[in-house]
Amino acid sequence: MVAMDEKEVNFLPKPKMPKVGCFRAICDRIPARLVLYFLSWSGFLVSFVMRNDINFALVAMVQDPTSNSTGSDHCNIGDSSVPSLEEGDDYNYTLSMANATTTVLLDGPASIDDIKFDWDSTVQAVIKSSFYWCYVLSQVVGGVATQYFGTKNVFGWSQFLTAACSLLIPHAADLHYGAVILLRSVQGFASGLTWPAMYAIVGYWIPPVERSRFMSSFQGFSIGIGLTYPLCGFIIAHFGWRQVFYTTGTIGMVWCVFWYLLAYNTPQEHPRITPEELEYIELNVSEDIKNGQGMRVPWRRIFTSMPVWAIGLTTFGRIWVHYTFIMSGPEYMQKIFCFDIQQNGLLSGAPFLCSYLSSVLFCYIADLLMDHKTLTLTNVRKLFTALSQIVPGVLVLLVGYLGYQIVTVLILWFVAVTFITASYAGAMANIVDIAPNLAGPVLAFAQTIHMTASFLQPLVTGFMVTDSQNINQWLHVFGVSSVVAISTYLIYQVFGTAEIQSWNYPVPDPEITSSDDSAVIANQPMIKVEPGLKFDDDDDD
Repeated sequence: MVAMDEKEVNFLPKPKMPKVGCFRAICDRIPARLVLYFLSWSGFLVSFVMRNDINFALVAMVQDPTSNSTGSDHCNIGDSSVPSLEEGDDYNYTLSMANATTTVLLDGPASIDDIKFDWDSTVQAVIKSSFYWCYVLSQVVGGVATQYFGTKNVFGWSQFLTAACSLLIPHAADLHYGAVILLRSVQGFASGLTWPAMYAIVGYWIPPVERSRFMSSFQGFSIGIGLTYPLCGFIIAHFGWRQVFYTTGTIGMVWCVFWYLLAYNTPQEHPRITPEELEYIELNVSEDIKNGQGMRVPWRRIFTSMPVWAIGLTTFGRIWVHYTFIMSGPEYMQKIFCFDIQQNGLLSGAPFLCSYLSSVLFCYIADLLMDHKTLTLTNVRKLFTALSQIVPGVLVLLVGYLGYQIVTVLILWFVAVTFITASYAGAMANIVDIAPNLAGPVLAFAQTIHMTASFLQPLVTGFMVTDSQNINQWLHVFGVSSVVAISTYLIYQVFGTAEIQSWNYPVPDPEITSSDDSAVIANQPMIKVEPGLKFDDDDDD
């Protein structure tokens, strides 16, 4: 063999190496699963900011009926009392502020940031609950849509539509409260698609040993709620309630850009995933899950599955007590404890900021219990479901009985909201356990059951609390929440399981049902044999 000198070698064509920038090199070191975690976390954060902004904004949007009565307001709030704007009214009106009165000349409704509407408690209850009417109805739609269009499209477009509606709510409020109800219903339908969509992607991306930790990303909604209330309080105090919806809608639009640039339905579709990470996922994610993409959904089997019903019913109780804090909390803080708008926002939101950290801790402990085989997976799910419902169920009842003991009530309030998040290492994670191939459709059905609590709770509260400063009426609200939370857990204790259900697997081809070699041969590619062609092992006859 003749050796080539250096000059000859230099004339040979050199392979072109792709140029990788510093930013791209750093990005390639970030695991794709971690990117998906933060997309999920931030997605639910933004979703719940847009969902819950109106719960707090209504405090500033609606005229307080006690402001026109004498001796009924125990808080003696010195807030401004702005008369409602009815159709045909002049835009010259009197603004009463504490003990002073000032006449303000307005050019038109577009410049009125502090108009307060004369919406009674029934209208407010309907506005709060309208989001969840269509939210419940869209759960199954979300599960089916995700099977056909993938998580990227379903989750992304639902967020975009929700953000667009947020931007339109201030204008709708000027028209009629019915327009607000319509937009909130559209938001509810769009948001109802998000949970089945995100659940569906977990089975393809996340190995079983990481699922509890990944499920903590869903607790981004806690950060969303925790940020919404103080953010709304600040915006309302300095800029008026309209800017609340413009801010949350803009945040939603910006998030959609990042989602479409970074999200992918499966690891195989991801253009920047490293070969090592792809191999790790493929080795640790069940072949049945990978083969189940696009499989036909066995709705009848899901509808008649007791483990699925157990998840749906127990989570109904968890949602009920959770929404007692989320939707009734700001009003309770204002009417009973007499906090101003910014104090109300901070104290209403702070427990949900803490609850995200607790969710990460609960999910980490759940994974440790599984890794060390301290408890079976079924018992782990039941333990954390009990923590998420029995503890808050007892504490919410104590909140009602303690009345005006503000410090003690706030401590119990914080602890109760914190323990609610244990459900994401319990019943909510259990959905992926029993049906990893069909997590989206199963979640859709379970959410259809348990999210009915999200609109029933405010309606029941509106019916029970006719005088928002009557603490005895609030005691009844907290008592009902306690009973619902604890009683529904008992169903899960009896029927809950973490075993994969038989209907989770794809239906085998009816033409290939035998277990002998013919079934293997049937799956092999056919070889066309030309006439006269001989193989080496043929006899030379």
